[in-house]
Amino acid sequence: MESTNTTDSPPTSQRKVFLIVFGLLVVLTGISFGVANSSIMDDRIIGWSVMVGISVCKAMLVATFFMHLWWEQAWKYALTIPTLFMGCMLVLLLVPDIGMRTDHYPRSRQMLSPESITVPDAPGDESPSTDSKSTTPTES
Repeated sequence: MESTNTTDSPPTSQRKVFLIVFGLLVVLTGISFGVANSSIMDDRIIGWSVMVGISVCKAMLVATFFMHLWWEQAWKYALTIPTLFMGCMLVLLLVPDIGMRTDHYPRSRQMLSPESITVPDAPGDESPSTDSKSTTPTES
């Protein structure tokens, strides 16, 4: 006697499901290409947010169907929840470090920095200061 319970096993029309997912991935790739070459990218925050959102959707489709997590019972939670937790913690721990990376630059590093930053003179700093008086020629 065959079991009619289809929750534990993939559906019989796996090929149809995979072709639909493949089609969705192609459409999402086209959308991301369109976004990358549109005026949405003029505003960097909105543009990159849209691109990351599309990438997350594509990653979820791949993980859900091509890694067969859709048909798994408990393993999908045992694998994804700790990974999600670690990813969130990594982002939360690195954001302050990235945001404050220029706070302790010495004067020599400040001059080579692509960003325009101001670093107060530190005692013992041997680099010449970049005052506006020393960079502009004096009139005689």
